[in-house]
Amino acid sequence: MLSFRSVPGIGALLLLAACGSTGSPASGTSVAITATDTACQVAKTELQAGQTTFSVTNNGNQVTEVYVYGEQDGAYTKVVSEVENIGPGTSRDMQVNLGGGTYEVACKPGQTGDGVRTKITVAGAAAKQQEEAYDREVEVEATDHALEGLSSFTAKTGEKIEFKLENKGTTEHELEIFTPDGKEAGEVAPVKPGATGEAVITLTVPGTYSYKCGIGDHAGKGLKGTFTVS
Repeated sequence: MLSFRSVPGIGALLLLAACGSTGSPASGTSVAITATDTACQVAKTELQAGQTTFSVTNNGNQVTEVYVYGEQDGAYTKVVSEVENIGPGTSRDMQVNLGGGTYEVACKPGQTGDGVRTKITVAGAAAKQQEEAYDREVEVEATDHALEGLSSFTAKTGEKIEFKLENKGTTEHELEIFTPDGKEAGEVAPVKPGATGEAVITLTVPGTYSYKCGIGDHAGKGLKGTFTVS
């Protein structure tokens, strides 16, 4: 019988092999998304519920953004996660905790419209639905020339505000809110004409915040403004 001691290093090699075969897998799942100006290629469309990192690479010629939409009222309109401002030739990661069900991944070249969509299926328990707590609600109406409802709005530092955007225009509109130093505080994702979207945003610092519709040249048409947080 061969003794481990008779062959130097064999014990260590077997120990390393055992560790490699029984070690715990990496936490979560990583899925590549390749976006172009005409396609949205998701490397894996059947996933397990849990933490997923979508690694997005933009191989197109336009700045793009990528959304994960859940089903709501028979259509895939509920924003589950998003990553924006992905320039040509660059990559961004988007992390999301997915519950069981079906979703659509949308790549939006030019950061507008419904995007090029790919359906994914997630096996496992459905995500628990829970309302995000907020201090108060503010209603905003979007027309094709204005965002109305925030001209006299003020808030206190640390408030959690649910911004509810009703689109009364003829094209998609969104509401992006920026902190006094120009960083995005949050947004209500694009809303179709006649529909309503919402987002809970915490106003973390005092100062003058700005807001706009970031789609196309909508801000230049008047869909923008400021409000104060004290």
